[in-house]
Amino acid sequence: MFSMNPRILKRYGDIARLLVKYGRADLVSQAGLDKALDGQRPLVSPPESTNPDQLGQDLENLGPTFVKLGQLLSTRADLLPEEYLQPLSRLQDRVGPLPWETVETVLTEELGVAPSKAFSSIEEKPLAAASLGQVHRATLRDGTEVAVKIQRPGIQDEIDRDLQALSDVSTLLDHHTQAGKRLQFHRIVESLRYTMVRELDYLQEAENCKQLAEEIKAFERIRVPTALDGFCTRRVLTMEYISGVKVTDLDETVLIEIDRRGLARQLFECYLDQVLTGRMFHADPHPGNILLTRDRNIALIDLGMVVRVPDRLQRLLLKLLLTISEGRGEETGRVAEEIAESNGNFNRADFRHRIAQLVAEHHSKPVRDLQAGRIVMQIQSVSGQCGAYLPEELTMLGKTLMNLDRVISRLDPDFDPNATMRQRARKLIQHQAKRHLSAGTVYQAMLDSSEFALQLPERMNKIMQLVAENDLRLHVDAIDERQLIKGFQKVANRITTGLILAAIIVGASLMMRLETAWTLFGYPAIAVVFFLAAASLGLVLVYQSLRQDLS
Repeated sequence: MFSMNPRILKRYGDIARLLVKYGRADLVSQAGLDKALDGQRPLVSPPESTNPDQLGQDLENLGPTFVKLGQLLSTRADLLPEEYLQPLSRLQDRVGPLPWETVETVLTEELGVAPSKAFSSIEEKPLAAASLGQVHRATLRDGTEVAVKIQRPGIQDEIDRDLQALSDVSTLLDHHTQAGKRLQFHRIVESLRYTMVRELDYLQEAENCKQLAEEIKAFERIRVPTALDGFCTRRVLTMEYISGVKVTDLDETVLIEIDRRGLARQLFECYLDQVLTGRMFHADPHPGNILLTRDRNIALIDLGMVVRVPDRLQRLLLKLLLTISEGRGEETGRVAEEIAESNGNFNRADFRHRIAQLVAEHHSKPVRDLQAGRIVMQIQSVSGQCGAYLPEELTMLGKTLMNLDRVISRLDPDFDPNATMRQRARKLIQHQAKRHLSAGTVYQAMLDSSEFALQLPERMNKIMQLVAENDLRLHVDAIDERQLIKGFQKVANRITTGLILAAIIVGASLMMRLETAWTLFGYPAIAVVFFLAAASLGLVLVYQSLRQDLS
């Protein structure tokens, strides 16, 4: 199973050192794998010398794949203690910038011309640098200011190697530990692979910009950068440059001058619409990706990570958030149960009870302490403890709402997400109803109805004919009565045979006292014959019964 590539083997060593450092040395040796995790102990159980921030630093030192893994683990409240979730959600890979010569080479290879030909000017010093790529400010020939994101050379191969090592380790844990069978670590790695493959495709991010701009056009104070056709490839992304300041970095003097409450409300409603009625939602709204622009509006940047929610799950999520906002814990438990997938040991009663308690505790908190993301993450934690797991879309929603909580609390500490969800509910329900009653769905329903109407007379005639001929039968897939009767007959035959044999033995015993000239072994011969015959038949009956019952 394990590849012999030296770089992959090095990653095995890095993973092993992490497991040892954070209290999971039992996972490193093959001998300890079978009894490593008992399903009760958390994945990370560090000694007192470590802390949540230190885990984040260790993951950052291992490179972009492990940074993304840490961000993904921050959505898994069923795997990590709560104090680890926030530090991991804030993980950012920090690396030095690429040399300008390397940037120039990549731009020339991808755009087909030198940077000096494609842009009237481009700054050699990057605006930001990360392990996947870096961003430079530039100006097009027509004077448009743009931000150009360039992917680091060789990063795809590095991530492939890291994912191979993580995939091997997750497979090992899934096959040899109880926790692996319960939590299914390979699902985490596959989710990480899917996310990173899409993030490394800048053409996909450009398409995300276009689609999300269309999704949120009703929100006048929220915008996303426009990707420029002709300047985007799989490794180069050119977008309009949006000047702004991270919301969490704003001074109090600036916050006093802006419409804090209006911005907070529109930002929250924008994300509700994305999740519950849109085709996708921006799944990485950490403070660095939400800017206050010069015109006092909000800009969402870095759209490499988006999540698409299926229609059925959108309807269930709407129910879930509404029942949470109204404090209806029992209904929340029923909806969460419908969303969750059982891993074979699902404790339904305990799950519903704990969800109801969780919602009740959440609903009694003051407005300042309400956090929609936290309760979604806690529902995931309860699911894992009760033998179920939630779909990836819901875990990403929990992470998204947690990051959004931090931004909105900076804009308006008294913002009430529950009240906003209740007020927005009618419009969200109407929007879902309109979408499901679109022209296409109406036409499909009409076609189905017309087909039903055309076939109804023929089907009714067949039913009436069968009734008239007394030949109507209903096939019920239940107990086979023939087999049942046959079984009863076998039992009755055994009981009857046993009674006859018992009577023969008793009769033979009584005949032993008779005086007769014909004897065998000193006893009446007929009594001995009947006794031996009954005993033999009895042994045969016992043998056949045991053989059939045990086969």
